[in-house]
Amino acid sequence: MRSIWKGSVSFGLVSIGVKLYSATEERDVSFHQVRRSDGSRVRYKRVAESDGEEVPYAEIAKGYQLPGGEIVVLTDDDFADLPLPSARVVDVLQFVPSDQIDPIYFNKSYYLEPEKNAIKPYVLLRDALEESDMVGLVKVAIRNREQLATLRVRDGVIVLGTMIWPDEVRAADFGFLDEDVELRPQEQAMARSLVDSMAGDFVPDEYTDDYRAALQAVIEAKVEGREIVEVEEPQPNAGNVVDLMSALRASVEAAKKSRGEPAGGEEPAAKKAAAKAPAKKAAKKAPAKKAAKKAAAKKARKTA
Repeated sequence: MRSIWKGSVSFGLVSIGVKLYSATEERDVSFHQVRRSDGSRVRYKRVAESDGEEVPYAEIAKGYQLPGGEIVVLTDDDFADLPLPSARVVDVLQFVPSDQIDPIYFNKSYYLEPEKNAIKPYVLLRDALEESDMVGLVKVAIRNREQLATLRVRDGVIVLGTMIWPDEVRAADFGFLDEDVELRPQEQAMARSLVDSMAGDFVPDEYTDDYRAALQAVIEAKVEGREIVEVEEPQPNAGNVVDLMSALRASVEAAKKSRGEPAGGEEPAAKKAAAKAPAKKAAKKAPAKKAAKKAAAKKARKTA
């Protein structure tokens, strides 16, 4: 791996020299735009709108458009003069419980490797993070953009996780949130049973990108001139599922079957909820019993 940033982590009065490495990589299949008839690459040129002239990359700057349509041109010198104290220093602002940070804020992860002369303070900070079960909240500037980030530990290495700013999170404003939805106790219990039956530990290696594998197979088949066999997809269920309880019960049974557990029988949670549900009144059978007793008594008198 090649480091993309060098600087230091400021931990109180302790400065820890570190190198930054991307902790993840995208493994998507990349394509070029080509002409369909002969596969010739289609390329784009940077041209100026005003005269159609091609513009060399060295002459390209960043422009900010004002509400009136005017453009403010910003050069590399303008960005260099911006006050970015976090440009080379990861400043620890505070330590917070990890469960207080909503995952929606997380963006990208980076490994921090200590410089040769900073291994001891690095290990000191790493162990303090692990023992406290806290994450360090920091500010860092990567590629001329200051970001909020966290410091946590993974496999003995401090991981810096960049975050988006709070004002970049959109509000979840959806109409269904104002609707009054009634759920029966049996439905809620069966839903919990379904969650329990599908519960397990997260093992990352168990999950693979099937679409990418299939796409790679298509490409290899094209290269080798083989016939491509289409995978038969399961047909969707006809119509909508009307009975929610039936769908939940079937899902629980399917989950049990996939885990090798015996199917059948109602889950305890569902039974408990059903027991709490108001019982229907039994039909009155007293009049029929009384009629039977009268008939028996009458027969006995005749015999006597």
